[in-house]
Amino acid sequence: MEYKDYYKVLGVAKKASDDDIKQAYRRLARKYHPDVSKERNAEEKFKDLQEAYEVLKDPEKRGAYDQLGSNWKQGQEFRPPPGWNANTRFNGAREGFSEEDLGGFSDFFSNIFGQGQRRSEGFRGFQQRGSDQNAVIKITLEDAFRGSVRNIQLQMPEMDASGQMHQKLRTIKVTIPPGVAQGQQLRLTGQGAAGIGGAESGDLYLEIDILPNHLFSLKGKDVYLDLPVTPWEAALGADIKIPTLGGRVGLKLAPNSQTGQKLRLKGRGMPAKPAAGDQYAILQIHTPPAQTSEQKEFYEKMAQTLPFNPRKGWPE
Repeated sequence: MEYKDYYKVLGVAKKASDDDIKQAYRRLARKYHPDVSKERNAEEKFKDLQEAYEVLKDPEKRGAYDQLGSNWKQGQEFRPPPGWNANTRFNGAREGFSEEDLGGFSDFFSNIFGQGQRRSEGFRGFQQRGSDQNAVIKITLEDAFRGSVRNIQLQMPEMDASGQMHQKLRTIKVTIPPGVAQGQQLRLTGQGAAGIGGAESGDLYLEIDILPNHLFSLKGKDVYLDLPVTPWEAALGADIKIPTLGGRVGLKLAPNSQTGQKLRLKGRGMPAKPAAGDQYAILQIHTPPAQTSEQKEFYEKMAQTLPFNPRKGWPE
């Protein structure tokens, strides 16, 4: 069956107030009423308006409809979520809408709202698991490496005692394990939208977004560092200290090292099982500027003492 986007039918936002919904319905009903309208497919559009208004004017029906999620589009193939029928019950109402009642509504409405309920009693006693929620949490590379505990604030949909859906600010404590990856999702069971009628809450899925770092870049579990060195360090070799996410470590630079050379520090990347990633230091030879006459003379002497053409072999 096809999904019905009742908000789109009435031309209102999902956060529309009851008055907004009522006004939109009255305006469109006048436009498409079959007795007066000359619009094409007026009767069909009028039925769609009645169905949408039937759901959105009632707080509990609207709440139940919103629990189906926000990723569906008008006309898209739809099946009720797993456990929908199993998670619903209605106090004192064993029979559903009559065939006459359901005859004017779509298969979508009949399947979602036409089982185990009476129009006269609405949705009292309806139970449905809360919908899963998704959010993005931005963390530093250092937090991704070591792990951390964060308190985050999110706006969550919740139904109050009067049956109205609204957004409530919640503070949630999140434990970020060491070694989380860019784009990884953390599942927080029961931290999603609250269930209806006492049913369990949905889950919260937090997508990790690792912020750029001024020193390091990340590729999978491996960490990369551009390592600036002097010409004499590269030519003669050197023992230098370089930063890693776990602290400074010693690195032995071999004589005659070249720009772009990649040095591997095994196990110094992101924590992972069965083995941690590596860190790679990418050599970048930096040449001091020749600003004084003495410095320029030194470079001229180098050019005479070390005749070297890095473009040797290029076509003339």
